[in-house]
Amino acid sequence: MASAIRTERLSLEPLAPETIRLLIQGQRTEAEQTAKHSFPPEFPSQDELTGFLTVQLRRMDESPERRDWMARLMVTHTGEVVGHCGFHGPPELVGRAEIGYTVFERFRRRGFAREAAAALVKWAFDQGEAQVYASVSPNNLASLALVRSLGFIEVGTQEDEVDGLELVFAIEPIEPIGPNEP
Repeated sequence: MASAIRTERLSLEPLAPETIRLLIQGQRTEAEQTAKHSFPPEFPSQDELTGFLTVQLRRMDESPERRDWMARLMVTHTGEVVGHCGFHGPPELVGRAEIGYTVFERFRRRGFAREAAAALVKWAFDQGEAQVYASVSPNNLASLALVRSLGFIEVGTQEDEVDGLELVFAIEPIEPIGPNEP
């Protein structure tokens, strides 16, 4: 069973495959009951239903023991679902540890994406990953600022079949400097 990642203001709770199946089937009330949370009206969008959630469900079915590496709800300590985040999938399945995040519109500009992204990066490093990636549309100025502020470095570009051109960023753990090192 996947466990939550906790931050100062958030609990990054694994999104269960049962919840995703219910959302895809249009059974929102049942999905909310399964998740034990109410979802904002904008979740899930049609794009999330046909893209993100469908892909995450397939990956959960393929690697149920690796659910820690998949979709999570961003839940405040007061129980509000403010977005979703997680990894694109297990690194061995998708080729790298890559984070993603979405904050629902009415909760934006409060630092939730930054807090969630930083927690995901730390968690991945704690699992032994040598690098963590993020891919961002060149037009998404807020997300570009966020990844850069966390220390991600642009390492290339890719063409996403859904999102088009994306800039690819990577970050490595910062090694502490020992007493005899400059």
